[in-house]
Amino acid sequence: MCDTASQSVAVGFFDGVHLGHRAILEGADVALTFRNHPLTVLAPERAPRLVMSLSSRLEALYSTGVKEVVALKFTPALAAMPPEDFLRTYLAPFKTIRCGANWRFGQGGAGDAFLARSLGWNVEICGCRKHDSQRISSTRIRTAIESGAIREANAMLGQPWFINGRVCAGKGLGRQIGFPTVNVKAFDLELLIRRGVYAVDVAGCRAVANWGCAPTMRERAWSANTLEIHFLEDGFPADQTLKVSFLDFIRDEICFPSLDALKAQIARDVKAVENL
Repeated sequence: MCDTASQSVAVGFFDGVHLGHRAILEGADVALTFRNHPLTVLAPERAPRLVMSLSSRLEALYSTGVKEVVALKFTPALAAMPPEDFLRTYLAPFKTIRCGANWRFGQGGAGDAFLARSLGWNVEICGCRKHDSQRISSTRIRTAIESGAIREANAMLGQPWFINGRVCAGKGLGRQIGFPTVNVKAFDLELLIRRGVYAVDVAGCRAVANWGCAPTMRERAWSANTLEIHFLEDGFPADQTLKVSFLDFIRDEICFPSLDALKAQIARDVKAVENL
């Protein structure tokens, strides 16, 4: 961890790294977060499905301009640490702490910004950010993504929501019907994404993607949800891992009566994405 006392640290879990989080992170030198959500230890039955995997969250945190991200593992021992000890153990190197109004830490969540101030830290409490007159939160974004409201989620995130995944072998059907695809298995995805067709972007290339099991394939359907991506321009990325940014929800996944019906609908989906 940085040991320059003039530097500032932004503290929080930062799931999604949304606009409210970015207000806290703005101007901070270091971000202090946790690898796992505290509720996985404190109340596992209430632990939320995360908007981002750890690797995606770290990527998004660095994109805000912080020089360093410190990701602690939240453990029972850390949960039981008196708040004064937490401050002296993890935040002693810093003069300024940036946080949200609901920041709590230490045993029983007894520590807050006012305690840190009383012990000598300069604490900057950042106000919430709003979308449609309501506070932006990871919970709202989670609900929006899982319901297919991608535009709303992206507005609260301040950038397109994305997943990282591994390219996997396909069935060859897309090429046969004139719509070749790159198939991607998502890394560490917790959200229950609405099955259907999306407009996506991969490395600056617009594409139409189906998230689901390809039920029209019947016995050859995917055993787990897979992202099948058809690029609007010729040529596929050669990378074996891809970052896929979601731009909009087009329609729900459908089990078509025939391949001809599927082909006709994909043509309409391509037009819909081209016209966005």
